[in-house]
Amino acid sequence: DLAWMVTFYTRIFLSYVPLLGLKGFLGLFFIVRFLESNWFVWVTQMNHIPMHIDHDRNMDWVSTQLQATCNVHKSAFNDWFSGHLNFQIEHHLFPTMPRHNYHKVAPLVQSLCAKHGIEYQSKPLLSAFADIVYSLKESGQLWLDAYLHQ
Repeated sequence: DLAWMVTFYTRIFLSYVPLLGLKGFLGLFFIVRFLESNWFVWVTQMNHIPMHIDHDRNMDWVSTQLQATCNVHKSAFNDWFSGHLNFQIEHHLFPTMPRHNYHKVAPLVQSLCAKHGIEYQSKPLLSAFADIVYSLKESGQLWLDAYLHQ
């Protein structure tokens, strides 16, 4: 893995430095990494952070997965933006399934949840983003209260 990673960065370096120069290459590299890391955080956390997980209640595996994640509504933009990980429930239930097939199994999972009275959560993209901000605000307030001993 290390050797493969080194060859990747060597190939990128040798491809872009002649075109952009060292400063241009480093600028492009770090801008891309900055944008990519921000995108990654928003996409991965919109399905996980807002979920309230308490201590283990001896629930079955499927119920635990559904309690720990939620979906973001299907749309062409949401599918593209999240790389089909807007179907996080299906991703947790079927981790080896190709992501572009999650929308096909989602109705089956929804009917299974309805049959057994398990909540299946799906929300709009902006609501998911707002939940992240609210969760961060709540966590920050808990930290501040603990820090100030209030």
